Amino acid sequence: MKWAHLILCPILCLLLLSLCPLSGCTSLEAPYHSAPVTLTLWHNFGGQMQTTMDELVDDFNNTEGREQGIILSVTSISGSASIQEKLAMIAADDPGAPDMPDIATCYPHTAIMLAENNMLASLDEHFTQEELSAYLPRFVEEGRLLDGKLYVFPIAKSTEVLFLNETLFNRFSGATGITIDSLSTFEGIAEASLRYYQWTDAQTPDIPNDGKSFYMADSLFNLAQVGMRQMGGNLIKNESLQLSSPRYRHIWECIYEPAVKGSYAIYDGYSSDLSKTGEIICSTGSTAGILFYGSEIIYPDNTTEQVKYTVLPFPLFKGGEKVAIQRGSGMIVASSTPEKEKAAAVFLKWFTAPKQNLKFVSSTGYLPVTYQAFNNIAEQESSLHKNENIKKLLEAAITVHQEYDFFIPPVFDAYNSLSKKYEQEMKALAKSSREEYLALLEILPPNEAYERATEGDFEAFVSVMQ
Repeated sequence: MKWAHLILCPILCLLLLSLCPLSGCTSLEAPYHSAPVTLTLWHNFGGQMQTTMDELVDDFNNTEGREQGIILSVTSISGSASIQEKLAMIAADDPGAPDMPDIATCYPHTAIMLAENNMLASLDEHFTQEELSAYLPRFVEEGRLLDGKLYVFPIAKSTEVLFLNETLFNRFSGATGITIDSLSTFEGIAEASLRYYQWTDAQTPDIPNDGKSFYMADSLFNLAQVGMRQMGGNLIKNESLQLSSPRYRHIWECIYEPAVKGSYAIYDGYSSDLSKTGEIICSTGSTAGILFYGSEIIYPDNTTEQVKYTVLPFPLFKGGEKVAIQRGSGMIVASSTPEKEKAAAVFLKWFTAPKQNLKFVSSTGYLPVTYQAFNNIAEQESSLHKNENIKKLLEAAITVHQEYDFFIPPVFDAYNSLSKKYEQEMKALAKSSREEYLALLEILPPNEAYERATEGDFEAFVSVMQ
């Protein structure tokens, strides 16, 4: 009868296998295929943000990734500029270019180069309209490139806000009567800054013209773009600067006079560098910069002081609409196999779900990307905010989300070089005129010295930029 056993055994096995789908035996295979899908990820969230990003990647691999048969492997953590450079090399098929990652943080202007070479997956295929409706429309819109398809997915965004050293400002306010309300406009900031320079200069009467700067903008180019939009215009049209309008001339005067007179800092680094040494007390910059504002000032003589910061919504030009810039990269997915593209979409959905998204933004200074996450900021305040500065930042972000419109900078090849040239030329001109202004103060009153030192500067700047 041994021969009967040999025949019956295979028959029974085949019968069991045929019944398996009916009994829900889905654990025998991963959702996409029998082997896990491994995805490589490049991101620029290093430094103080890396711990949070590492925790989220581990969390994904141990939960959603394990359930779905997806393994996420971070293969590059570097600065944003470095990642964009490597992606541009890949798009250009340079001989020394690295292999394309499955997912990477990327800006739209870099994504265009990759999309033109059919190297990116359209994410519209992996998100329903209902799913996309959960995200802020402006954030999604920024990721749609020239063909209208969604290539750059919003994971966390930033805008610009006003950072204020509350401790030092209160001393100035108590002595001069300048209030924090005056900082809601750029005209008010200009007036306060000139007063601050005079106030600090008067503290050392034996040393003339040694007042301190009050304010710095991390991006003069962004300030001009947003300012023009607030006042109903555009700084850039047909990839060219529009500098001849009265609106722009007003922005120029609000920035240039305080810079030449010393009350706005002319500096090539970030404003947080000067804030940490007490060289300025007010600045506009990216929300993501909040991590570089601590609670202590180290003065040039090595003495220290504990301070508190206030974070306020981005200022307006008088009479302007509430508009703030939208900044930050998103994530792109490489065009590859259907399994990998679908798996990448699974990660993006998981990462931007309110729970994960709030964990990321509550320790990095970025803004969440869904309506629900914004609503949850206030509801979960006690558990979200571990850093006092980030708590204040997110409170300001809620105001911006509720009251402001977001401005998305245009995307074209020469945008970055145009922005860089704008910053360099304006700072160089202001620095040169300040030196002349200080020399003229020895023989002329301040207003006359300023007029003489800056004569023709605006026209010269317009000429060199056009």
